[in-house]
Amino acid sequence: DGPRGQSTARSPMEVRSAMTKVAAQLPAAAGPGRAGQRRRTRKAIVQAAAQLLTAGADPSIGEIAAAADVSRRTVYTYFPTLDQLLLDAAIESMGLGIDNALDAVADADVRVRVAEMISVLAGELAQTLPLGRKLIRLTVDAPPGGPGPKRGYRRTGWIEKAVEPLRLVLGHRRFEKLVSSLSLVVGWEAFIVLFDVRGLSQDEARTVITDAALALVDGALAEIAPG
Repeated sequence: DGPRGQSTARSPMEVRSAMTKVAAQLPAAAGPGRAGQRRRTRKAIVQAAAQLLTAGADPSIGEIAAAADVSRRTVYTYFPTLDQLLLDAAIESMGLGIDNALDAVADADVRVRVAEMISVLAGELAQTLPLGRKLIRLTVDAPPGGPGPKRGYRRTGWIEKAVEPLRLVLGHRRFEKLVSSLSLVVGWEAFIVLFDVRGLSQDEARTVITDAALALVDGALAEIAPG
């Protein structure tokens, strides 16, 4: 499913075209050192899957292997299940932009950093929201307590990075509470609710989420403000 319930399915010809483009864009896997080779191979597989998903495909292991120019056996060496590979691909698809944006924010004002994180997330929705919907289905449908795919660890990392200037100011307990609170309003789920339930536009949803996140930051700071 895509934003507003629109289908992202592509024809076989479109999928093959996407695979060809992905293969042309991936970095070469050759290089010195077995450990380095393994890292590059794994990265090429994840990037191939992420780019195929972003192109609207619902790729199989074989299609991902072909796009990454590796064998199916090699893919299974790194990812025992297709679900786990798709999970990592979905996270890879959106992670780089947010990490780079936070690295580029020189301002130590946490409100600026949080707003920038949400802005980048909103800006990538056209490509990442279909992946987010797929990821949510994978994790919601996974057997309870089983080894199925998990989500959230990268989101926690982005939020912690955004509010890092407050770590010492708030102390451990309040800092962790703020990260947990922000996890409720930063992510695909919040945008999906505002799109599907409230019928908001992307800009309207971004404004609501930003306002909610900044209110949580202000609330955390108010707890330590002198009376």
